[in-house]
Amino acid sequence: MRTEALPRPAKILPGLRRLRNTYRAGSNPVSRLLLRLGEDSQFQRSTLQAAFALLCVWIGVEFYFFYRWGASGETAGFTPRPPGVEGFLPISALISLKYFFLTGVVNNIHPSGLFILAAIFGVSLVLKKAFCSWLCPVGTLSESLWMLGRHLFGRNITLPRWLDYPLRSLKYILMAFFVWAVASMEAGDLANFIYSPYNRVADIKMYLFFAEIGSFALWTLVVLVVLSVLVRNFWCRYLCPYGALLGIAGLLSPLKITRNASSCVDCGLCAKACPAGIDVHRLTRVRSDECMSCMACVEACPVKATLEVKATRRSRAVPAWAFGALVAGVFVAVTGLGIMTGHWQNGISPAEYQRRIHQIDAPIYNHFRGHVPAYGPND
Repeated sequence: MRTEALPRPAKILPGLRRLRNTYRAGSNPVSRLLLRLGEDSQFQRSTLQAAFALLCVWIGVEFYFFYRWGASGETAGFTPRPPGVEGFLPISALISLKYFFLTGVVNNIHPSGLFILAAIFGVSLVLKKAFCSWLCPVGTLSESLWMLGRHLFGRNITLPRWLDYPLRSLKYILMAFFVWAVASMEAGDLANFIYSPYNRVADIKMYLFFAEIGSFALWTLVVLVVLSVLVRNFWCRYLCPYGALLGIAGLLSPLKITRNASSCVDCGLCAKACPAGIDVHRLTRVRSDECMSCMACVEACPVKATLEVKATRRSRAVPAWAFGALVAGVFVAVTGLGIMTGHWQNGISPAEYQRRIHQIDAPIYNHFRGHVPAYGPND
């Protein structure tokens, strides 16, 4: 959090000022688009956010039609289940990840969820929390809400430091609970959960949670939306355990925002642009676990070669066009590995899904903190 007034900026010599909007010199709309994608990191990021959000919407629509087929008793047309829906089952994926480390087995219940989680971790290990700001659909929604609030009210609420710090700890407490719960499970416990009737239909249960949402959950979502409009990145900053885990993983990332103090004019525009409230203009390397590598500070810097993404202070900078390509490339490479090795489609047949959808209210399809009811081989 910023607690001091921003310094008075020095004058920028003409030769040091960054050139902007050079893409407008393109000869046609396509060349201008490509040039802008290479020059403007925020336009590139918005493009990736929109593409990934549309992909998630497409997955959601496909899954809705798949569920409708299963619930209808085959009177509705059949739509294949989209494996990407498993990306919305992070606890199941975390359990699958530990099971893989203990046994070397990629389970066939929700295998794509495991590879999606591995891809997200891969992005974080290379590019800090870039998944949160470049790809995550919840992060995109959160950013859209606080930008809406700034448009409506002219500003967002900045919580005081005495309240901001305790609230930020909440996501780490939630993360610690989930990590502890999974870490305490042995291989047998993990297998018992993975192959349980509950986990087999965890995607269906997740869908029904939103399709048949109760009043308490609905009002909770309404409160979160309102708070996200008023306070910048409320969910991501204070409550998301996934983001907390990725922030810790991102501490190992070699690529960090690096400031060249000799050319910095102390304008403070980088700190003003940072959605995480980091005092970028006072740092040499941005190591904070709150940094989402959104590149907003780099784009805001008016001086050439002053804020850059580097592996070390003396290494070459990663150009703006390459950063987004790295985010998408790492994610696609890891998920593509799952597809090429045959670990993408799960082993649950449409007929089994249909049978279980009609039994979904049975007690065997419940769980309590990772503990599932006893089940037999025919369950």
